[in-house]
Amino acid sequence: MIERVEKEGPSVADAIDAALEEMGVQQDMVEYEVLEEPGKRMFGIKSDKVARVAVWLKPEAVKAMESLDADAEDEPPAVLAEDEPEDFTDEELDAIADTAVAVINDVVRCYGLEPTVEEYEGDDGEIILDIVGDDLGILIGRHGKTLDALQVVVSAVTNRRIERRYPVVVDVSGYKHRRRLKVEEIARRAAERAARQSRSVQLRPMTSFERKVVHMALRDDRRVTTASDGEEPFRHVVVSPN
Repeated sequence: MIERVEKEGPSVADAIDAALEEMGVQQDMVEYEVLEEPGKRMFGIKSDKVARVAVWLKPEAVKAMESLDADAEDEPPAVLAEDEPEDFTDEELDAIADTAVAVINDVVRCYGLEPTVEEYEGDDGEIILDIVGDDLGILIGRHGKTLDALQVVVSAVTNRRIERRYPVVVDVSGYKHRRRLKVEEIARRAAERAARQSRSVQLRPMTSFERKVVHMALRDDRRVTTASDGEEPFRHVVVSPN
């Protein structure tokens, strides 16, 4: 368990992300201090000075991790099981999307919002509903936790109303898409390291959405296998060489 690190990056956020990845924790489990601010651009020339931060675990996080370490059992990690979606007609998919959009509108009205919902088809056939508009940060929340809760509500209510299951992804102004791209890059770097060093690489704790992104990003990489391990809020993905 790493309790404190100092990291550098082109921005404070990048330096903090590097520290979180090394420590294997989420941001709400740490405190940090900015030791150096990144250099500012002057007269059209960007400074080479980078940001430097000190990041350390909160006392309650240290206790929680020590407790988990003490109770850990030597069991193989469980591999994520993926459900194969049923075949749906275009009319049925339209009905699912309309139902999910109606649920989203019911929820966001509680916040006094009337945004637009844009519909896309994902790479794996899932329905992506992106809520777009002004001042929608309240629907994302700290580290995307409000958006994660919205996802659960919309999926549960939609599945109950149509009495069938189909993957529907709820996003807000592309936030989840940007987060997906970042997690996919983390997954690829971990796969490279696992294959090159012939050892398992444990990623930092992630949400269920982020863990699924890692599994999906590496499912066709024959050099490695992925598995979820640990208990919330420390559940993470282990990338192992084949």
